Amino acid sequence: MTLPFYASPEQLMRDKSEYARKGIARGRSVVVLSYAGGVLFVAENPSTTLHKVSEIYDRIGFAAVGRYSEFENLRQAGIRFADIRGYGYDRRDVTGRQIANTYAQVLGQIFTEQPKPYEVELCVAEVGGEAAEDQLYRVTYDGSVGDEPGFVVMGGQAEAIASALKADYRAELDLAEGIQVALRALRAGNTGNSGNGSSEKRELGVKQLEVAVLDRARPRRAFRRIRGAALEALLSGGAKPARTGKSAKSEKTEEPPAGPAEGEKSGEGGSSDSES
Repeated sequence: MTLPFYASPEQLMRDKSEYARKGIARGRSVVVLSYAGGVLFVAENPSTTLHKVSEIYDRIGFAAVGRYSEFENLRQAGIRFADIRGYGYDRRDVTGRQIANTYAQVLGQIFTEQPKPYEVELCVAEVGGEAAEDQLYRVTYDGSVGDEPGFVVMGGQAEAIASALKADYRAELDLAEGIQVALRALRAGNTGNSGNGSSEKRELGVKQLEVAVLDRARPRRAFRRIRGAALEALLSGGAKPARTGKSAKSEKTEEPPAGPAEGEKSGEGGSSDSES
């Protein structure tokens, strides 16, 4: 009679952690930082439909790396939680800390009870009345949650990107400066081997980036995406071009719709098993 295979709880947790970290390291990086005008999200993401950055509620945003199908489920669950709480109580009662704690509970339960952990890392950001009041929460695959001062870096080459970002980051950066600082940091992490084993240096331009902000000056729904000519001008370090004639039509700075929070429809964004 053969004895059943035994693995200690410590070994099981180590194996799960290693599995999740490898999956996250294959994902392309995301930078979230607080700047003078709000909170900035810059993600390396060539897809125009599979978003890594999204709105959760009025002044709360979401960013993620890892397996798309897993963090998309979490994103939609966060939107539902925020909508129900805001409807049942008051919109001001919905906070980034509540949503981050909810994600932490879900991920922690999955990590301890399921054979396979989620291969995701999340950032929940809430914009405040001034930069000192901004809240950035990092939630990891095992349910750990932390309040990060200033900026959050997630994904492959996170250490190299965070080191480069730390050297240039200032809380009083304006939007153009914030995008330039985030872009330099992403490029610094793009010089060596990536998490998927490729040593090829990837281009980082308008078509390879997903950029959005939580705008501190907006009275209610702070989230907006930055695309097209507006993003191109900010990446080049110049001033925003004058909106006249044809150029005004080509500039795309998206405002959130007047209805439910972005992505409430279950079919948005298609489907994919993993972030590249």
